[in-house]
Amino acid sequence: MTERLAFLNKAYGAYHHRGMPPADDELTRVGPGTPCGEYLRRFWQPVVVASELGEVPKRLKILGEDLIAFRDGSGEIGVLELHCPHRGTSLEFGLIERTGIRCCYHGWLFGCSGAILETPGEPADSTLKDKLFHGAYPVREHAGLVFAYMGPPEKRPPFPKLDTLTLPGYQMVPRPPSLWECNWMQVKENAMDPAHLQFLHTLPGSEGFVDDFKTQPEWDWMETPAGMVYIDTRRQDDLVWVRVADFIPPNIHQFTANDEVLRARNSISRPQATFWAVPLDDETTMQIGYWRAPAGKTVRNDVGFGQDGSRSYDERQRVPGDYDAQISIHNGMARHGLEHLATTDRGIIMMRNMIRHAIRANGAGKELDSPLLRDGEIIATYSQDRVVSGIQPAATPEVDRQLIRKIARDAVSETMAGGFPGG
Repeated sequence: MTERLAFLNKAYGAYHHRGMPPADDELTRVGPGTPCGEYLRRFWQPVVVASELGEVPKRLKILGEDLIAFRDGSGEIGVLELHCPHRGTSLEFGLIERTGIRCCYHGWLFGCSGAILETPGEPADSTLKDKLFHGAYPVREHAGLVFAYMGPPEKRPPFPKLDTLTLPGYQMVPRPPSLWECNWMQVKENAMDPAHLQFLHTLPGSEGFVDDFKTQPEWDWMETPAGMVYIDTRRQDDLVWVRVADFIPPNIHQFTANDEVLRARNSISRPQATFWAVPLDDETTMQIGYWRAPAGKTVRNDVGFGQDGSRSYDERQRVPGDYDAQISIHNGMARHGLEHLATTDRGIIMMRNMIRHAIRANGAGKELDSPLLRDGEIIATYSQDRVVSGIQPAATPEVDRQLIRKIARDAVSETMAGGFPGG
């Protein structure tokens, strides 16, 4: 159970509300051996943009582990433990060669699999290198990102075949990674929180949503075969705008673009973005993934407004973005015992329960019910943007809210049943 502070129901009651309840360790701690960390390690995680691998190794921290990534002279990529197994020198200072990386201190050479290829200085008949391996993780390069699998070797899953990673008619490029000074869960929870769009992203000076986005929304959430979605639905005259965002456990979300007015929309759009929230440690998270756009449109290649701490503090105070709102939650580590969840937080509750159930199942040695872990067909996802026309307002606002909610749920159910037109 989450420890809670006193519930305040009188003015000037801060004296009775001091202190800080503990973090929810089950959901937030990601190091080796932690329940959440072991769950996250069951999945392929993007760890670096491939273009960052050049003439020198790239030092990484992923899930609390110190690592290096490099591309050897043959083109193979390695993700290895940071410290040389000989005397512990950091391989961030290693020399990249044709078949691996050589420690700068005593010249031991390591292949991308962790095989020890050479141990200079040892006798010619030494078998030391044949008895040892250096720690390494399996790697997969896809569309400009490098993914690593850091879980039990005998449980390595196939590389995930999300439908959006090879979406016909769309261009896709890596999004520059951004570092968030907070726990991964509060970054990921934002993905199922459409209520924040109605205020945070319509503040004067904030990037991006057209006036249509300021109309009164109806919010809903549904489970899907891939995870869950939020549905943000709005009316404008006889048009009903249905905007759907995916959450795919453990740490993927997808959302659509919002750069056209409603009356210009005449087709179903698939997601503009697929992002992973990869924990570097308990207090730092990397947002990394892909931007995409239909053929003929420009694919953005920036981080996005308000998605990092690069702006001045004064500007961030005056026009805060997602980054500012999320890292400021209890100084980077949410304390659920201080929260007062409301009706708009249904998606957050669903997400937490979904992840918590999976963490416990993994800890109990049960088979995880995730399409990302199953070999076979491409995994259908459901993020979309569509406008349904010719829907006249109902007699009362309450009945109309029920009407547009039904239209939205029907759109998602239709997609789950039959896929996307032309997909």
